[in-house]
Amino acid sequence: MNTSIDFRLIRQLWLFLAVAEEQHFGRAAARLNMSQPPLTEQIKVLEQSLKLQLFERSRRGTQLSPAGAAILPAVQQFASQVERLQLVIREVASGQSGVLHIGAVTSAMLETVPPLLDSLRQAYPHLTVFIKEIDSVEAIPALKSGELDLAFVRLDGDVGSGIMTMPLSEDRLAVALPKDHSLAALSRVSLRSLANEELVMSSRERSPVYFDLLTSVCRAHGFAPRVLHEVRTITSQIAYVGCGQGVALVPSSMRKVAPENVVVRPLKERIMVVAAALAWNSNRYHPMVDVAVSWLKKKK
Repeated sequence: MNTSIDFRLIRQLWLFLAVAEEQHFGRAAARLNMSQPPLTEQIKVLEQSLKLQLFERSRRGTQLSPAGAAILPAVQQFASQVERLQLVIREVASGQSGVLHIGAVTSAMLETVPPLLDSLRQAYPHLTVFIKEIDSVEAIPALKSGELDLAFVRLDGDVGSGIMTMPLSEDRLAVALPKDHSLAALSRVSLRSLANEELVMSSRERSPVYFDLLTSVCRAHGFAPRVLHEVRTITSQIAYVGCGQGVALVPSSMRKVAPENVVVRPLKERIMVVAAALAWNSNRYHPMVDVAVSWLKKKK
């Protein structure tokens, strides 16, 4: 890994961001508490080093060039990450609060995560929590690298490498159908009756354990699923069904978020799936992780 850091470039990008947002060198200089000539000079140096023209200057003012507009989102993201780093450093240095990084699939963010956060904030009012929406497949690498402290995802069983998992909730498997579908009139739907239906599935790339489970369930009932779409989340499955793009095997609880043109019917077969599981890295000690795990164990 290259450990050299071009701090001059970092400063110049910060100056670029100010000019880009103000669209005026004078206002940007005032915002940065510096005079305009050195700001103008630093932007010229940045343009020369990047071999790009970042601004178009005219009597009407300063506008981003196409190249400047192209790099602006990445510079804004970088600036946001630096500000977040500064916040974490200040809080850790003060010793008055902890920082917890949580990743979660969308369904867990709706149901499982909020009660935990309420409890933690009551017990630890200075705790800072960062939440990031992730796919299940992202959890393991992020926990290994330390980017995340906790992950609420659809994982089951031993995943190795010191990553611990704890199932939090199970749900009965159901099928989401367009409201005018012939099977929608039934109170329960047999899995075998879906053999000729086009299915919307959560992508194997994003949640391999969940995808393989549903595929094996279909095969165990005598058919190979006809997958029309692989989508990012279970909520996306519901949305696709609402757009007439097939039917979807989903946890029964998804009826809470189904729109009026989608019905969710339980299967006749009692098939349980892990709706949410907690994952954490046992090789990385974090006191708030221990607190969260203990709280969730009591709530099971």
